[in-house]
Amino acid sequence: MPVALVTGANRGLGLETVRQLLERGYDVHATYRTDAGGLELIDSDRLSTHQADVRDMTALQGVMRAVGDRLDVLFNNAGVSDGRWASIEEVDFDVVSEVLEINAISPVRVTQLALPLLQKSGFGKVVMISSLMASIDDCASGKSYAYRASKTALNMFTVAMKNELVEQNISLLIVHPGWVETDMGGPRAPVQAVDSVRGILERLEEQTLAMSGRFVEYTGRPLPW
Repeated sequence: MPVALVTGANRGLGLETVRQLLERGYDVHATYRTDAGGLELIDSDRLSTHQADVRDMTALQGVMRAVGDRLDVLFNNAGVSDGRWASIEEVDFDVVSEVLEINAISPVRVTQLALPLLQKSGFGKVVMISSLMASIDDCASGKSYAYRASKTALNMFTVAMKNELVEQNISLLIVHPGWVETDMGGPRAPVQAVDSVRGILERLEEQTLAMSGRFVEYTGRPLPW
């Protein structure tokens, strides 16, 4: 059976990703920071849950040991929003640092630790959950300073590592899940998590080494950098 690891999987997009991967026959390892949330309601002997903050190297090393011999797919899903400050004068730089650490740096940390397992897959895949808000070309409304910057940095980190990981038969997918109705997306969001994840998994199935580093919406639509 293929093996997947999903970070930030206790609710929202991460939780739905776990559900759909299990339906597709994966053995799934799922992390959460403090509260297992909806993971506790999933009854499957193919699901293993792990309490691990994506900023905690020691905890993540424990997760990788628990995963075992190989990892076929890594979903870097864990993320936070920012203060949605109304003006630049209101920006809280402690919050900025936290958002950048969780959204941009931690996915690289998790990927680094997962590399030996992804290499053993033969064709490992890494999904970076990004956002259209990462797009500099699309930034017409501005604001959301930290969140935008964190996802733009994540995109650059991913493209920067692309060539190196292609040589190791690992393909990277940067995907915008859409404006999804989750705790982060809010009740006005037009996309349901089940539809977003279905599209992301379709993109994952079609992903090749030649596609590594592409930035697309869950529908497959290419997005501007």
